Amino acid sequence: MSHIKQIPERPSREAVEAIAKFSPATLHEAQGRRGALSSRLKPVDYRMKLCGPAFTVKCAPRDNIMLQLAINYAQPGDIIVVSAGEYEEAGSFGDVLANACLAKGIGGLVTDTGVRDTLQLRDLGFPVFSLSVCIKGTVKETLGAVNDPITIGDELVYPGDIIAGDADGLVVIRRDEALAVAELAQAREDAEAGYIAAYKAGKSVIEVSNLEPVLRAKGLVVDL
Repeated sequence: MSHIKQIPERPSREAVEAIAKFSPATLHEAQGRRGALSSRLKPVDYRMKLCGPAFTVKCAPRDNIMLQLAINYAQPGDIIVVSAGEYEEAGSFGDVLANACLAKGIGGLVTDTGVRDTLQLRDLGFPVFSLSVCIKGTVKETLGAVNDPITIGDELVYPGDIIAGDADGLVVIRRDEALAVAELAQAREDAEAGYIAAYKAGKSVIEVSNLEPVLRAKGLVVDL
């Protein structure tokens, strides 16, 4: 028997807004280079961004009945995160379901299977990250789990984790770590702003990154 569940514990709005200020790359680095989903998962348009609580769903390959149920029960701002067995040869989501998501205020879709109608998805502006683009249709046969932990893009995602994505990739942040990660991300951005200012002031990358003692210890010889 399959059960439909809501997200057990949602991140606070403050936590989601704090995470949304930073790029997935910065968040990944800030939390100790953890949480990056596979780079095989790509946005259908490089301008697409998303950030919100993960509403997780497990689908059978080439079957989108559970995805449709997830859309039905997800709340505004949720990111629907679909584990479907990394099956590339199916278009499980397109412009019709994207319109259903937009009507509900859903924040985006991440799936490890295929999507289609990408021109329309780009025009709609609904953020979609997928493993592939495929025109092949799906069935509506097999029930699965909603808001259980899933594995997608080689990462474990719990319902209520925060998912952030942009043109460079996707990252998952644990709900109870979000505010701390945001603080670390801000510190990283502040440090990087300092590096950029130093470059503009004429310092070299060796000076800014303090590479001289490292290179000396490794025996680097520069002949110029």
